[in-house]
Amino acid sequence: MKTTYAHLSLLFALVLPLVLAAGCGQPLKTPTLAIELPEKYNTPDGMTLDGKGNILLCVPNFNDDKQPAKVVRIGPDDSITEVCTLPVHPETGKAGPLGIDIGSDGNLYIADNQAFGTEEHKSRLLRVVMQGDKAVRVEAVVTGFVMSNAVSCRGDCVYVTETKLDPKAYPMPSGVYRFKLSELDGKKPIKLPPGGKDAHLIATLYTKNKEWLVGANGMAFDAQGNLYVCNFGDAQVLRYTLDADGKVTGCKVFAEKDGMLSTDGMKICPVTGDIFVADFVGNAVHRIDGRTGKVTTLARNGNTDGAGGALDRPSEVCLRGKKIYVSNIDLPLAGNVYDKPHTLSLIDLGD
Repeated sequence: MKTTYAHLSLLFALVLPLVLAAGCGQPLKTPTLAIELPEKYNTPDGMTLDGKGNILLCVPNFNDDKQPAKVVRIGPDDSITEVCTLPVHPETGKAGPLGIDIGSDGNLYIADNQAFGTEEHKSRLLRVVMQGDKAVRVEAVVTGFVMSNAVSCRGDCVYVTETKLDPKAYPMPSGVYRFKLSELDGKKPIKLPPGGKDAHLIATLYTKNKEWLVGANGMAFDAQGNLYVCNFGDAQVLRYTLDADGKVTGCKVFAEKDGMLSTDGMKICPVTGDIFVADFVGNAVHRIDGRTGKVTTLARNGNTDGAGGALDRPSEVCLRGKKIYVSNIDLPLAGNVYDKPHTLSLIDLGD
């Protein structure tokens, strides 16, 4: 039979999933639907797990900002309750909550990313003051970011990734800021100067991929206190060692590409040390061996509307037991079209 382009295209479509599965050493998992969100929660993103097994989810509603930005709580039974509505920035009139974590003081710390509307240093770090499960007030404690993104709390400090220290520079610099909780004052927020010229900046990294000049993104600590940071555009995960004062003593590329097209949100399993990464560009979720840095692709699918739990431009992951919850941010980028349904996918690690 004569081989035609159509035949080759069909063969490629049939073989590619097998090649991807073989490359990662195991068959790809098929995500299922965890939660279908209503229109008022149309753009899910950052997640963290509290001590009661609840997932705290940031909903910036970038895709339909007629709906106010929210923080919601997802119970162990996947029920949804609202924690708070995020106040808009007084100048931009918008709120963009992405990364979220719980401080040692029991309050929520949230990156308010204003960069989808402006790169004029309007992004902030917000604190949601909590009394039990109830939000008492929301206050800005750090201002002057270009693109605040991930948040991780450890000890008496909160760490924030700045995805674009200087959007006009190449290679494009980004970094990680560290703030002591004791120095954060809602009545007198810290104002960061442009360009990372501030003592709170503990790490700087650079992105070279001109197609995706998006730098420091997801972030997490392992059990030994090493800090891992995603370099989104270069599809890297960097590992930083820190001393007792939180200063960087070393840095290495722990994982790079190897099936990853980008590195967005991440979480580290406290038991195994394995790293789980959402790959927005690749429409995939990967596991990185915490000892070797070897990448295994857990799930990947083509461009979909997310029906049935298919990945739809995932931006964040959250571990709850042996299950990975995946936020599908569904931004109209990388050939994607924003559409319904609005979902969290589920990848079961138990089988």
